[in-house]
Amino acid sequence: MIKAVIIVNISGKARIVKFYEDMSNDRKNDIISKIYKECVSRGDHSCNFIEDSKIWNDFKIIFRQYATLYIIFVVDEGENELAILDMIQVLVEVMDKSFQNVCELDLIFYPEKIYSLLEEIIIGGMVIDTNITEIWRNVKDVFDHDKKK
Repeated sequence: MIKAVIIVNISGKARIVKFYEDMSNDRKNDIISKIYKECVSRGDHSCNFIEDSKIWNDFKIIFRQYATLYIIFVVDEGENELAILDMIQVLVEVMDKSFQNVCELDLIFYPEKIYSLLEEIIIGGMVIDTNITEIWRNVKDVFDHDKKK
């Protein structure tokens, strides 16, 4: 099960945060800060999986860096790391398709669109769909409607 999806920039500023577990904002901010520090402290030749994290017991951190953004998933022990990396790639490809070369500014100015994309992929911490064509078909109207304005 997925516990959180976090997108932060290389300075550690959270741009998109979705927790699938109820907790206080202070706790969320603390988790985001610590996860970010763990991810950036990894060497370029290190694995993108962190299994021995002390931040959140019995959970794995799986992340990828794309340009100036870290896309981070916090998952339980039952999730497959490679499947989560594939899901991160699906999310990035759909964001690219949606924004024509997504950048950090798109996340800042259109967070509701990113959350819509996430809801097409994950609901309540469970993966719903990873088919890029289907996801795009379901959210295309939202993106096209805003372009007409």
